[in-house]
Amino acid sequence: MNKIEEIVKQHYSVGNLAERILDGLKATGADLDKLTIEDISAVDEFHIGGRKATQYVISKMPVSARAHVLDVGCGIGGAARTMVSQIGCKVTGIDLTPEYIEVARALSRRTRLDNKADFHIASALALPFKGQTFDAALTIHVAMNIPDRDILYKEIARVTKSGATLCIYDVMKKGDAPVIFPVPWAQNAASSHLVSPDEMVPLLEDAGFEISEVEDRTENAVEFFRQSEAAATSNPSPLGVHLIMGPTAQQKLQNVRRNIADGRIAPVLIVAHRKT
Repeated sequence: MNKIEEIVKQHYSVGNLAERILDGLKATGADLDKLTIEDISAVDEFHIGGRKATQYVISKMPVSARAHVLDVGCGIGGAARTMVSQIGCKVTGIDLTPEYIEVARALSRRTRLDNKADFHIASALALPFKGQTFDAALTIHVAMNIPDRDILYKEIARVTKSGATLCIYDVMKKGDAPVIFPVPWAQNAASSHLVSPDEMVPLLEDAGFEISEVEDRTENAVEFFRQSEAAATSNPSPLGVHLIMGPTAQQKLQNVRRNIADGRIAPVLIVAHRKT
């Protein structure tokens, strides 16, 4: 594991995450023995747009119930479980953070989706899979921490089949103004490595992908934060992504909103296909 990966792993490790999520679920009245993905959606989707954004990403991936999909940087497994629940396909997720993988496995067992949602501790720069294993791949809010993007996308290309869809939903650089820290993915600039959508094009093409769509999701992000702020003010929930982000969660989210409003960053969706 390189120095950046160690910083990233430590950044996302908050301690006792599984216990705190279960406590939050109890407080909401959820039945821990019969959990559904709806019960855990408030904490399960650690990215801008939440569950709706996940469903939008999935809608861009033409996969069937027979498909095997790779989730690179799966976090606690929310996107993987949503895909399994909606499509019935098999999803394998990898993440650097052992605590995330522990929680991903636990929540998948409790939602009875562990037969098709599988999770492993691994680096996105050295995927532990044979070539042409997967029918599709996705990354959601992952590459912001990765400076070696050429290696990242070449690894994804290596393990996906010809014609496979790669769907990327990441925070990207927009404009020249520096990012205001801390943000959910980084405490400071040392582990934040944003690129612009224009810079993504040659990276993906050199890795062996053809880009079919690039979409700036800023308007959706603004509306998402507006609704989230209104909900938090009127009815604060004991269950949410603040459990994942730790004690500085409020400041991190405020900075994301400000960075987006100032035109410093934008959530961007890119759909690409592995060249045949």
